[in-house]
Amino acid sequence: MKEDDFRDIGPYEGQDFDDAMNRLMQYPQLLNNFTDILSRHNRVVNKWKSFHAKRMLSMLLGQVHNYLDFQEFITCGVFLDMIESSSIDQFTFDGISQLGEDKPHIYISNHRDIVLDTALLDLALYRTDCRTRCEMVIGDNLIVNQFVKDLFKVNGAITVRRSLTSTAELRAETQRLSRYMRHCIEDKKMSLWIAQKSGRSKDGVDNTSPAILKMLYLAYREDGISFGEFLNRASIVPVSISYQYDPCDITKSEEEIRKLKAEGAYNVYVKKKYADILDLVRGLRLNKGNVHLQVGTPVKGDEKSDPASAVRDIDRQIHLNYRLWDTNYFAYDYLNGSSRFAIKYEDMSTKSFVKHYKHLKPEIRDFVFRSYANPVYSMLRETGQSEV
Repeated sequence: MKEDDFRDIGPYEGQDFDDAMNRLMQYPQLLNNFTDILSRHNRVVNKWKSFHAKRMLSMLLGQVHNYLDFQEFITCGVFLDMIESSSIDQFTFDGISQLGEDKPHIYISNHRDIVLDTALLDLALYRTDCRTRCEMVIGDNLIVNQFVKDLFKVNGAITVRRSLTSTAELRAETQRLSRYMRHCIEDKKMSLWIAQKSGRSKDGVDNTSPAILKMLYLAYREDGISFGEFLNRASIVPVSISYQYDPCDITKSEEEIRKLKAEGAYNVYVKKKYADILDLVRGLRLNKGNVHLQVGTPVKGDEKSDPASAVRDIDRQIHLNYRLWDTNYFAYDYLNGSSRFAIKYEDMSTKSFVKHYKHLKPEIRDFVFRSYANPVYSMLRETGQSEV
């Protein structure tokens, strides 16, 4: 396979990367925004006055020659460090070192935040000194202009074309995407991050779509490789990320309610062009409380393996590895009018939590609380406990 076969969907490399960096540096506000972030960063401001920030930025960008450099020096080295210190109380992670040798994996993750889910996995890999880093799969609906496209592509993004309508085009593009992902794992020796289903989980139900596994398998199936052998060769690793507070919980709930109403009236819900970008910014900037990322174990394949059995294993790991916070337990009890998990949120200001959503319409407020409670229901089902 040739890199040019995937040039339009893969991350920028070579001359494309250099050209994108040149475009980014010519963007009027980029240098000022970078400098502002550097000079306001607590760990930087003590060492550097604002007039030194541009020099520091130039030094950092001088070390960037490909998307792995960008992830290390810019994304992990500056921005995620800043986001962690400004909007996360504590970020913890576990399970990476248990994977053993440093080899590429396909990380299939629950999906709550547009960019932070995969970015925080990269940060965890970076802090664990993993040599094998991640390319991330995103929908081209996020690519609203050249500037946004460049930012994603210099950071290792693979774009999925979601605007195709022809069945033949969709089939061909799905096959090509599968081939690229196999090429990424086997030839480039790069890991991949992909969400367990299309779009974020807005209701807190983290269930994997079999279509994701079927798409990944296509490039192996055409070579006569069984599904079980594909699982063993691809090394699919489930990932659970859990946020104590979801900065986009209200906007997600409003969107889902509008979508349900449109479907009920036999209309087609059309998302506003910049809705995802606005949620992207909210997710980065607003308070998330504690965040935990748990990496599971590779899904094993055998002669009986099929997409349904693999999905069950992935879901089981994601549900059981999800770190349940006081917000989850309280939302469960609030909706059920119970005190079953009261000990789990005894130090939480439950009145303030409820007051935060008091202004919402009842249907939206209930949806928000269900989104926090549903991971508890998933845990109860996995462990065979009563759901009420």
